[in-house]
Amino acid sequence: MSTAVETFSRQLPNGTTLSCRATGAAGQDRPLMLFVHGFPEAAFVWDALMQHFAQPEHGGFRCLAPNLRGFEHSSAPREVADYRPHLLMQDLRQLVASERPDGQIHTLVAHDWGGALAWGVANAWPDQVARLVSINSPHPATFARELAHNPEQQAASAYMHWLAKPGSEALLAENDFARLIAMLGDSAGPDGQPWLTESVKAQYRAVWRQGLTGACNLYRVTPMKPPLPGQPVNLPELPPERVRVDVPTLVIWGTEDRALRPGLLDGLDAHVPRLTVQRVPGASHWIVHEQPQQVAQAIAAFQART
Repeated sequence: MSTAVETFSRQLPNGTTLSCRATGAAGQDRPLMLFVHGFPEAAFVWDALMQHFAQPEHGGFRCLAPNLRGFEHSSAPREVADYRPHLLMQDLRQLVASERPDGQIHTLVAHDWGGALAWGVANAWPDQVARLVSINSPHPATFARELAHNPEQQAASAYMHWLAKPGSEALLAENDFARLIAMLGDSAGPDGQPWLTESVKAQYRAVWRQGLTGACNLYRVTPMKPPLPGQPVNLPELPPERVRVDVPTLVIWGTEDRALRPGLLDGLDAHVPRLTVQRVPGASHWIVHEQPQQVAQAIAAFQART
């Protein structure tokens, strides 16, 4: 079975086109792993994991990673309202149905904003998601709590207001995307070598040159932002049934994440009863880049026992 990464675009029934990356043979007899990226990323960040899990000795999965609407060559509507979570979730569900008529996802793996969507997918369609792996992506209930009451998380999330401002995409693009490169940081992998090489920077810049408005619209559309100084807390009410996730769930958490603080894990099992949490000391928000082998091992062990 080939583990080469194939690229293609898929037009969905709702009119959205998603550019995608995939490994492994397609077909109803192949279990599907769906990988969902965050900001300011794109589908290519999953290549190493997709190549790993497509190998017969690691499950022989069909691995699929779309670029979310507004990223890379996917449809990029201009209206902020077109980035509401339920619409992006619909994109994912229709993409899966285009691969598998039964709509079944063996393992849903997501990071950052992709995780925000994955929590929603697992809540809305638990009969179609056998397993969820959330990587440094806060559950909506604990995120709302920490944004409302934890000054550390409020300060760590203050950047969301900057990204939501009109014109933020132009500022991000200045000096060959210097701010975004700085956001990715200078962390290293287990071998001590920085993962953000010139080659990886070139991959990111190629994505960002396709436009950043859609990516920034994720921050404009969400009400899940910390209160501004001197302003009251104004976060949405989240009924328990809207945030409960009953599918087996693995949370992988790089503990050195500067934007998402460890308090987000507190009380998570009240909303996700079939929960496993694996903290990774020394890893940052960009753990998928830093430690892909450790992430792959954690996912494989989780698949083996669930």
